[in-house]
Amino acid sequence: MSQGEINTNQVVTAQSVDLTNCDREAIHIPNSIQPHGLLLTLTEAEFTILQVSGNTFDFLGLQPQELLNQKLNFLLDESQIQAMRKCLTEDFDSVNPLKVSIERSNKILVFDGIVHRISGVVVLELEPTRSQQFNPKFFDFYNSVKSPLNKIQKSSTLNELFNVIVKEVRKITGFDRIMIYRFDEDGAGMVISENPKEGLEKFLGLRYPATDIPNQAKQLYTLNLLRLICNVNYQPVKLIPELNPLTNEPLDLSLSVLRSVSPLHIEYLKNMGVTASMSVSLLKDKKLWGLIACHHYDSEKTVSYEIRTICEFLAQIMSLELAAKEENEDLDYKMKLKSIQSRFIDSITQAEDLVDGLTRNPSNLLNLVSATGVVICNDGNLIREGETPTDLQIDRLISWVETQMGNEIIYHTDSLHNVYPEAANFQDVGSGLIALVISKIQRAYILWFRPEVIQTVNWGGNPQKPVEVLTDGTVSLSPRKSFKLWQETVRKKSLAWKNCEIEAALELRSSIVGILLRKADELAKVNLELERSNDDLDSFAYIASHDLKEPLRGIHNYSSFLMEDYGEIINEDGVSKLETLMRLTERMENLIDSLLHYSRLGRNELSLYNTDLNEIVKNAVDVLKISYNADVDIRIARTLPIIKCDRIQISELFSNLISNGLKYNDKSDKWVEIGFIDPVVDAQEYNQHYSHRSDSQPPIIFYVKDNGIGIRAKHLETVFRIFKRLHAPNRYGGGTGAGLTIVKKIVERHGGTIWLKSTFKEGSTFYFTLQPDLQ
Repeated sequence: MSQGEINTNQVVTAQSVDLTNCDREAIHIPNSIQPHGLLLTLTEAEFTILQVSGNTFDFLGLQPQELLNQKLNFLLDESQIQAMRKCLTEDFDSVNPLKVSIERSNKILVFDGIVHRISGVVVLELEPTRSQQFNPKFFDFYNSVKSPLNKIQKSSTLNELFNVIVKEVRKITGFDRIMIYRFDEDGAGMVISENPKEGLEKFLGLRYPATDIPNQAKQLYTLNLLRLICNVNYQPVKLIPELNPLTNEPLDLSLSVLRSVSPLHIEYLKNMGVTASMSVSLLKDKKLWGLIACHHYDSEKTVSYEIRTICEFLAQIMSLELAAKEENEDLDYKMKLKSIQSRFIDSITQAEDLVDGLTRNPSNLLNLVSATGVVICNDGNLIREGETPTDLQIDRLISWVETQMGNEIIYHTDSLHNVYPEAANFQDVGSGLIALVISKIQRAYILWFRPEVIQTVNWGGNPQKPVEVLTDGTVSLSPRKSFKLWQETVRKKSLAWKNCEIEAALELRSSIVGILLRKADELAKVNLELERSNDDLDSFAYIASHDLKEPLRGIHNYSSFLMEDYGEIINEDGVSKLETLMRLTERMENLIDSLLHYSRLGRNELSLYNTDLNEIVKNAVDVLKISYNADVDIRIARTLPIIKCDRIQISELFSNLISNGLKYNDKSDKWVEIGFIDPVVDAQEYNQHYSHRSDSQPPIIFYVKDNGIGIRAKHLETVFRIFKRLHAPNRYGGGTGAGLTIVKKIVERHGGTIWLKSTFKEGSTFYFTLQPDLQ
């Protein structure tokens, strides 16, 4: 059957397994055990025997049918049954194995009894004991592990630790070869340490594909930490009956020590020349890190439960040591990264802005993770240092990275081409990638790159060729038969990123976020102080303006009284001076009125309602036509929109701008045009005027355009300053010079900005946006 024909929902059994479906083989329910022990399944309440292995006669002299439906006391005395019940109430690991004695034909049979509970039944496995002690002494165990423990504690590096383990386990067990087999992120494994019998071929440094140990096997290694195969030539012993009578399903043997193994694995071991094997799991952070793999070649190998317990204990000690020893690996390099990071953070803290701090010393940013290129992306703006892809390639890469991140803040790979095929276009600079998120909202990222490094990988046999053509012409998929060194040249990969480099990138982000939060805090305090100062200034302007008006009125009134009462006495020059004094007081009062009005704009709350701007402009124009020629040309480019605003203030805004367009105009045919530029409909024109691309909803741009006298370029920056006039008070109808200042204040109160373009003697155009919801 070809792989395409396999029903993915069917259970793959030992009888139907091959390399096309071994990743789905139900290896936890083989319905059989290895023959070096026997198995009984019991009800938990009464210990009634539900299932037995088919080899009971070999060990007990009883046929399976003689045991089924019998109570366990048919075999064991009451004290042993009570010991089993106690075992079930405690931690299995602390009491297994139980020493079990069974009297048959006036002969005492002694077994190691291993008991566990699963799927509502009790499983009792019995192996002939190799020790006659019913209570193994603690000191026997202690003496066995004392020397290995001392050596483990004295090892200062991972390699020393590995070498101690393989040497001591081989000494304890007597296996021909002991290996430390480590899994990588992809599930492939590599022999990183070994202790073989003299004369054996070396496996050290060889890699093995992830398919050699399928995922379901890795899962079992995390549940059952030791697996022994005494003889690969064994004949599996079936369970009788095949299905558990209580569940009508195969018995789950995940925790069984006698579980029969996959025939593919048996074939795999035979192809390696292995006769017996034992595997002990190495866990780190509750995940499978690797295995202690034990191989024996010329004969079967039985290992007592006590020896297995010692090996499992040493493996657990090693698992605990892994984290500490890995932390000490590359210690000098880690210290160097810490030093770079410290200098880097100091630089960022002192910089005016984040991007300046990150790029002030590019070598620090590169050295932080030993990259050859780095890109800082901030809201679409790219800053590149070192060897990187092009801007267009980076834009596309960032869009792809965003789809991969999910809720994560970092993404890294040493083989970008495998997951992002477009990377083939820049593999010489970007085969490896670390993408670090600073802010997803602002699309702020740091991307580090590493170039392709052509590597030679040493495999234990060719991992790509499981297909064989048999002599009869049929195709067979089976484990490879050769495990000799097979070298593969790997391209489109960079040097792998080290954990400490990933951690350095994450720590950089944490530091940046911390700095930004501190600066935001400082900015908030400054803004609060500014707000208080502005409030104080507004209050001062209001009070001062109000208080100044009273003496001004007095000066104006007394000057008027002098002219009325003493006009005949005062000469012509005196009258002229009094008239000038009255005129100045009137101008001063107008200035104070403008200042009062300006201060009220900052103090009064906005009354925001949906407002038809067509009506606002029409009312303003109607008022202005009274003051100017009724034939003044006011042009509305197109129907204005309805917006949310303060009706009174926006009415004043249009009135002031239209009035200025007519007032400062020396043409015989005066005209003013009012219109707007839509960010969607008028996108091309819009982008010429407005560059704030970070706005989630770009605002409409309004404009008021005239054909008046225009403004010289040197005055464009000052026209919005209060009381700033570009002409003498008696020209163009006078005024206080506060009109445009008030317009600017109204726009800012509505969350917008205002700017202008003007050509001297030709006219001006005032542009502004209104976004009151941002206030």
